[in-house]
Amino acid sequence: MLRPALTILSGNLGSSALLFARNLTLAALIPVEDYGIAATFALAVAAVEMASAFGLQQQIVQAADGDDPRLMRALQGFQLFRGILAAGVMLALAIPLADFLNVPQVAWAYAVLALVPLLNGVRHLDIHRQNRSGRFGALAAEQTLPALVAFLAIFPLAAWLGDWRVMLVSILIHNMGAALVSQFAAERPFRPAFDRARWGRTLRFGWPILLNAGLLFAVFQGDKLIVGRLEGMVALSTFALAVTITLTPALIVLRSLQTGFLPRLSRRAEAGEIDRPAARLIQLALALGLAGMGVGILAGPIAARWLAGSDYIAVAGLLGPMAILQGLRVAKVGTNIAALATGQTGNAAWSNIPRLAALAVGWWMLEGGASVVVLVWLAAIAELAGIAISASMFRAARPDPIALPWASYAGFLALAAAATGAILATAPPLGA
Repeated sequence: MLRPALTILSGNLGSSALLFARNLTLAALIPVEDYGIAATFALAVAAVEMASAFGLQQQIVQAADGDDPRLMRALQGFQLFRGILAAGVMLALAIPLADFLNVPQVAWAYAVLALVPLLNGVRHLDIHRQNRSGRFGALAAEQTLPALVAFLAIFPLAAWLGDWRVMLVSILIHNMGAALVSQFAAERPFRPAFDRARWGRTLRFGWPILLNAGLLFAVFQGDKLIVGRLEGMVALSTFALAVTITLTPALIVLRSLQTGFLPRLSRRAEAGEIDRPAARLIQLALALGLAGMGVGILAGPIAARWLAGSDYIAVAGLLGPMAILQGLRVAKVGTNIAALATGQTGNAAWSNIPRLAALAVGWWMLEGGASVVVLVWLAAIAELAGIAISASMFRAARPDPIALPWASYAGFLALAAAATGAILATAPPLGA
């Protein structure tokens, strides 16, 4: 178990660290307003990917016939079709998105980003099939190598272009590299196929995941849309950088837990033995969530001294609240993964719904003159509600309801409340 775990962690850590370094380095190399524009590219790509997400990777891992070559060919065909469809959507959205964000001069760049879903459409799914037998090397390579090339590319690109176009080219390099690595690392040929029965099955399996993808877009990108629309690109650059600093480690944990635990829990679920490993996963997610909160809260004062006098000094005040938000999100993923392993694909979607209400209230408050930090605190309250929804749904769906680790939940909530109180006690006024 140790070697696969280290492979998963190294892949997630390597790719996330490289993309994190790319974003921080780019913030130092281009003007602050250009960094805000660059942040919208990830937002645009996420919007299109959200609209075409059907959990193909999860289906290969979770399905009993995930090793069947016929299923592989059908899912490859489905992925290629959705990539073509998503590219068309991206082209159609290019001008409206640029107008919404008040950056009409960037519309052509959003159109160029239509290449990203096409490249994702030709990624080979065999690297995910290999995960079923505990082989994660190909996935780690697909995560790390393209991210390394994309990071190294920003230095000559910054010297040549010197503005937001650096991020545009880096995103294209990253996705092209991922497609190439997935093809080279595959053990089976790339043979997309149209299979009405299996495509229908994929739609039935994936529609809750598609719904959750839409909610995840709201979770990870909705607040950036609001800030970019109402506050402008300079404010968005600060907000996006704070999100990058806190979200990157959270995503490492989220992806590592799902990649590492979903295959094991799926096998245990088939054998009717999921209760104990699910409880251990929930406790681990709670502990990691608390750890993330602590590190993020301590990072705030350190960042304030480091960023003093720079254009990004406001980032320091956002790190503590955002660390609490991401810690709550990590805490919730335990029951999300356990539910997915038992075929409850709607658990994550329902647990993300409170974030929609938080975004609506946040937009209204920001228009009224509130600080952008209000968006973060509202999101944290919504994540707290999501934890309760996810745990309740997972427990209720079990034939013999699982005894959730309530003491661990209580300890987590008490420490999270103490951390939140400490930050609020020293926070500036609401509209500051």
